[in-house]
Amino acid sequence: MKILSFETSCDETAASIVALEKKPQIEFKILGDNLSSQAKIHAKYGGVYPAMAKREHAKNILPLLVKTLKEAKLLKKEANILSPKIQKNIEKLLEREGVLGKKLIKFLETTAKPNIDLITVTYGPGLEPALWVGLNFAKALALAWDIKLMPTNHMEGHIVSSLITFGEARLKPVMLPALALLISGGHTELVLVKEKLTYEIIGETRDDAAGEAFDKTARLLGLSYPGGPEISRLAKLKSKIKYKLPRPMIKSPDFDFSFSGLKTAVLYLVKKLGRLNKEKKIAIAREFQDAVTDVLIYKTMRAVKKYKIKTLLIGGGVSANEQIRKALQKVAAREKVTVYFPERELSVDNSVMIGLAGYFRFINKSKMPPLRTIRACGTLRLQ
Repeated sequence: MKILSFETSCDETAASIVALEKKPQIEFKILGDNLSSQAKIHAKYGGVYPAMAKREHAKNILPLLVKTLKEAKLLKKEANILSPKIQKNIEKLLEREGVLGKKLIKFLETTAKPNIDLITVTYGPGLEPALWVGLNFAKALALAWDIKLMPTNHMEGHIVSSLITFGEARLKPVMLPALALLISGGHTELVLVKEKLTYEIIGETRDDAAGEAFDKTARLLGLSYPGGPEISRLAKLKSKIKYKLPRPMIKSPDFDFSFSGLKTAVLYLVKKLGRLNKEKKIAIAREFQDAVTDVLIYKTMRAVKKYKIKTLLIGGGVSANEQIRKALQKVAAREKVTVYFPERELSVDNSVMIGLAGYFRFINKSKMPPLRTIRACGTLRLQ
């Protein structure tokens, strides 16, 4: 089956088409995949502005759809008359997105219905103004093309993203129960995957997520947004200076995280040091990254031992961090645990993972809610 997917939970607009077939193992192929990042737009503010992100999603999503259909060789120009009722419903769905509704209607009236079996779209968690753009756009297509729509949890997408390998048709095998470590700008979670599509969050951040702490620390050091790659780049350089930062909650009896105190410790250190030269910034970046890595490794491996885990799934933007990857690979090998990371292109927010997660929901007979009842939920949780 062919699945069209959209992702607009934060500052990346993404559209993709994947083909999946179960025979008996699931075979997977990316037919088209496109992403538009807003990082440069938000960089001068040091973070994402929801209203601006919403506007950019509305501007980018239709061109990305067209480009993705072309890549998948599913775009065919053809006169297609929409009923007045469907036009009215599309305009209503996209009434808050400027001219997007009118542009979409024009596109639909000149384009044949593509050979698509299912549409999936992120409906949470994330920035609700941004989520609504992708969700309502997907609803409009589902309505116009009479295709089923599966709303998909963004965090479930990050979990399954680690199962995809570019160039290989088959997904990686997983031994259950598995453990997922999700590390992104908005989330740091340890999730127990008990059975297919059955999750239990056993640990989560009590304040700042790991990615958020990277961004805030980068800002304190005068580095550009997004901060994670900048901190990682600096941490690779040499410095004779050494600083000591705390490892918050590393020895707490639970599996929760807290990175706000670590960021505050960096703030106090920066104030104490005054003017920062490059060598001082390198030393702070390295120690900060070491602290985050230590906490993530210690908590994750304690959970691995407690729940007798054999497969560890890593997801989220921070999973692209080279040091964190190497450290996890090292301890996983020592404990004889299989660890999977997403391809670096799939560690950021993307729609390929949304397509795969939606597919799993579909083939496992998850309930398909009526279009009118599907709502964006910024605080959506795995369950």
